[in-house]
Amino acid sequence: MILIAVCIALMAVIASVSGLNVAQPDLAVAFGASQRTVLWIINSYTLTLAALLLPLGAVGDRWGRKRVLAIGLTLFGLANVAAGLAPSAGVMLAARVLGGAGAAMIMPVTLAVITSTFPAEERGRAIGVWTGVAGGGGILGMFLSAALVDVASWRYLFVLPVLLVVVALVLAQRSVPDSREEARHSFDVVGSLASIVAVAGLVFYLQEAPEQGWGALVPLISLGVGLAAAGWFVRWELRRRAPLLDVRLFRERGLTSGSLGLLAVFGVQAGIFVVLYPFLQAVLGWTGLLSTVALMPMALLMMASSGLAPRLAERIGARATMATGIALAGTGLALIAAFVSVDGGYPALLPGMLAMGLGMGLSMTPATEAITGALPRDRQGVASALNDVTRELGTALGVALLGALLSAGYRSAIDTKLSGVPANVADAAREGISNALQASHEPSLVHAAQESFISGWQTAMWAGVAIMAVLFAYILARGPKK
Repeated sequence: MILIAVCIALMAVIASVSGLNVAQPDLAVAFGASQRTVLWIINSYTLTLAALLLPLGAVGDRWGRKRVLAIGLTLFGLANVAAGLAPSAGVMLAARVLGGAGAAMIMPVTLAVITSTFPAEERGRAIGVWTGVAGGGGILGMFLSAALVDVASWRYLFVLPVLLVVVALVLAQRSVPDSREEARHSFDVVGSLASIVAVAGLVFYLQEAPEQGWGALVPLISLGVGLAAAGWFVRWELRRRAPLLDVRLFRERGLTSGSLGLLAVFGVQAGIFVVLYPFLQAVLGWTGLLSTVALMPMALLMMASSGLAPRLAERIGARATMATGIALAGTGLALIAAFVSVDGGYPALLPGMLAMGLGMGLSMTPATEAITGALPRDRQGVASALNDVTRELGTALGVALLGALLSAGYRSAIDTKLSGVPANVADAAREGISNALQASHEPSLVHAAQESFISGWQTAMWAGVAIMAVLFAYILARGPKK
């Protein structure tokens, strides 16, 4: 019952990360908002969530995990009610920020409850279930969101999180123990503020740079502030007697390899989704709902293999399990890069997607367990928050990096195929495949845009393969000892 309660709470948070992506056109029409405003409505939730995870994870350790979970669920539920009823873009933006704050209280506590209450012989399997929900929950959320947008209204997207919050609150009050750790030192306020500025600055840069330009002034200022705050955070934590996060622990294999593993795996996963959706919708012509259904086999296999990973780790070890998962994920990326084509369609993608789902599920669970196992019992809220921050940073980094590679590869390929095309149509085509298809339905241009997209796709995929190869070598050399 504890596991069910925390996983339902986690599902509410994860589903809200990606749910609004399918409703971007509807939000723009409803509020008369620009694309930039719509993106901020979506990204403000993720930015707030990532920035507040570390300090609120520590608050959960001090105040009591059950209490913080209840406060976070209540705040999150109220924010979703406000978002569903929002009369303007400003109210919606404020509701999403409030929801991100509530989510930052919920997410680290759900994992900390597992690591602090489950006995050692059951902890790994419980973490596997949690990891499966964290990894595959976003796709399930997008599927339900796409269905609601198609059959009803975008405002119904907020009904599901509210229902999940109500169920999680009832179950948590009945089953979740109110575990907390004795506070022997004062709360690390300076470290908390530095971590907020550092994470917010870095995530803001990764979200804005692809839109404004990697060398644009505002993103660069954000990057500089984020790096400076991160440097100050490390320096402060090394000097403090009771730090928010003891950065010396990164000398341990488990914490470092687990963090790098999650950073890379979630980065590649998020980047792949950025690539997959335009292919399914713009190249194959599928609807948003059908495109989301197409990703379900990978999500379901990821969730299943996350649950199996602890049993495999008991037999062959955590390092071998992580390495096997990373190798399978890299193989899946290579299969997609090698066989994707306009004519091959979805069947050309499916084997690679299945290999990716299996591999990512096998690698995420031991990586999560390595992070939480590296910090002491009284810092499990911080350990869980560090795990979540790593995921969020990886997601932002993957979307920015692989999305940029896709765009660069597409523009490079389409430039060679626009001779004789009217200037206004050519300019639109260079902006992306969706712009090209809107500008002209001329078969030759459509084919050129599709082929150029495939070229950009392959550039992004092979970059993902290279990342997985480097990570595989690192895990073999410096992965968890057991």
